[in-house]
Amino acid sequence: MFAKPVPGPTTAALEGDAVVLLIGMRINHFWAVHSWLPVFTGMPRMLRELKKDRTRGLLGHVLLTASPRTYYVVQYWESKEKLYAYAAAPDALHHRMWALINRREREGRMRRHVGIWHETYVAPQGSYEAVYFDMPPFGLAAATGVLPLEKRGRRAADRFAYRPAAADAPKR
Repeated sequence: MFAKPVPGPTTAALEGDAVVLLIGMRINHFWAVHSWLPVFTGMPRMLRELKKDRTRGLLGHVLLTASPRTYYVVQYWESKEKLYAYAAAPDALHHRMWALINRREREGRMRRHVGIWHETYVAPQGSYEAVYFDMPPFGLAAATGVLPLEKRGRRAADRFAYRPAAADAPKR
């Protein structure tokens, strides 16, 4: 159940662009359970759906809380195209959840009770780096694999400058 730390310094094994989605909610009125509970329970259901079908492109995620009111997920994706495809797929739970939220918003049943937000970042290779010390795989490394730090460079500048050999370059 609990992951063991990987000894020493490590880094994430990702090659290519990093696609990161931060998505969350804020409970504005605790008493309005009918408004925020479907949002609160929807995300774990979508994550289970994505875990069952790895071809949709979710590499990994981290569930976080910022306060008793605010919950969010950091998601790592194979590409922005796969993220967009999942968001728009009519057969995906996201599509049904977004339709429900939009319907409730139009009816005035969500207004001011629950806040919903997301931010998406695409960091091109050479624009991100990661380092972990005596940590179990976490964040980007949990999503893409763990490498000894020396494989990418001991200094942040070296990790930013890392480029895979042409034969190792990801095919997108």
